[in-house]
Amino acid sequence: MTQFTIRPLTSHDDYQLTRQIHMAAWGVDAAETLPPLSMHAFQHNGGILLGAYDGDQLVGYILSTLGTVETPGRIDQIAAARLKLFSVIMGILPAYQGQGIGTQLKLAQREAALRLGIRMITWTYDPLESRNGRLNIGKLGAICNRYYRDFHGPMAGRNAGLASDRFEVEWWVTSNRVEGRVAQQRRPLSLDAMLGAGAVVVNEATFDDGLLIPPLDFARSDNNLLLVEIPSDIQGLKAADLALARQWRQHTRQLFEYYFAANFAVTDFVFQPGGDGRSRSFYLLTHNDS
Repeated sequence: MTQFTIRPLTSHDDYQLTRQIHMAAWGVDAAETLPPLSMHAFQHNGGILLGAYDGDQLVGYILSTLGTVETPGRIDQIAAARLKLFSVIMGILPAYQGQGIGTQLKLAQREAALRLGIRMITWTYDPLESRNGRLNIGKLGAICNRYYRDFHGPMAGRNAGLASDRFEVEWWVTSNRVEGRVAQQRRPLSLDAMLGAGAVVVNEATFDDGLLIPPLDFARSDNNLLLVEIPSDIQGLKAADLALARQWRQHTRQLFEYYFAANFAVTDFVFQPGGDGRSRSFYLLTHNDS
């Protein structure tokens, strides 16, 4: 993995560049980005704004702010006991994507949280984005048991066309689980190994003319290890067949809402490379009582 320089963004020139990176990364216009004045305000008031540099060029950034964990019914808990870091946005220039910058930015964000004494970072992402699932769940060790329908409302750019459903993940940065993932103490899971361990695929998908088709329904299982397949390239699938991409959104929405309500959580990610666009991507769900 190429090493880029990660450091805080503190200049107005850098704040301006974050807007350009956002536009390039997500295919949106300036109206869809965070204004540089807001970036400055976040950074000046305790937000963590970090940039990734290739030499002197800013090629990626990540912004996070302090937030609080909701504790319904609790009126006796001071705010400091409920502090978390909320990761607002991360953007990387398209030419630099796939080079490990996202991992380096997230690890730098974790270090910043540890210096502040904060144990948890949360953020949202599209559960159909396999690349983000591999990073957030598989590599970083975040977990998820919350699903939000159309979280951002209608969106533009590469997010256009699908309802903006989102996972909200929890990254417990001081946990043994995260320590092990960050230290790369285990190899990524393989599909054969998970099936051999007794995992059950609850949505058997099939390929038709190179496109992954979801089943009409999903299995309701009480097995402790469940595998949920998603497309490995939702953007490519969306470009080829928007109606099919929307079918995947509806299918996985119902599936995750059902299993989260049944006390399952997303705890890992399985990626199986394949030729001719037939790579396979699966979330691993485990029961919280297992």
